[in-house]
Amino acid sequence: MRANTDERPGIAAAVVVYEGRVLMVRRRVSEGRLSWQFPAGEVEPGETREEAAVREIREETGLTVAAVKPLGERVHPRTGRHMSYIACEALGGTAYVADTEELVELAWVAHREIPEYVPYGLFGPVQDHLDAALQS
Repeated sequence: MRANTDERPGIAAAVVVYEGRVLMVRRRVSEGRLSWQFPAGEVEPGETREEAAVREIREETGLTVAAVKPLGERVHPRTGRHMSYIACEALGGTAYVADTEELVELAWVAHREIPEYVPYGLFGPVQDHLDAALQS
């Protein structure tokens, strides 16, 4: 029996809130209309979604985080990729564009600014998490 070679690995996205803001990145090559998004990348063989989110944020932004809890999963309506969203806690480091091949810039985004960065809206469970985490 042949494996389905069209199966792409799932994507794990790290949702990091620190000092009342959420970390977002802008990719060098946008995926369709996606411009700003959460640090994310493919889950590698033998890796959990949480491990992938922690690894990707370290590789892309230099930030050390710990996975706190899964926020939800879906097939992304714009990319067709299976997405897992993981709430993460910042442990150390200063976020910067560590992966200059993938990222152009990053920003710590206030709650009221999210629609400017993501005008088409966030995945419901992620929005709910940010609504609770970013309200003062």
